[in-house]
Amino acid sequence: MKVTVELPDNILQALNIPEEKISSELRIQLALFLYEKGRLSFGKARELADLSVWEFLERLNENKIPLHYDIKDLEQDLEVIKKL
Repeated sequence: MKVTVELPDNILQALNIPEEKISSELRIQLALFLYEKGRLSFGKARELADLSVWEFLERLNENKIPLHYDIKDLEQDLEVIKKL
């Protein structure tokens, strides 16, 4: 499914984002918001933002959004490391 959102010109102008970067920047901002609210995992938010792991981590840091990383995540990471 693909969703299209139309924004009024005055809102787009208020964002003060170059026209060629509006779509990608809005995707990144949506991804950051949904990750921060716990609606998307890190991987899915990064995928929505279309950024590398490091780029997404940088954007989280810039926006002062903490990583959601708990004991379950640590255990999963340790299992992956054991398999390697």
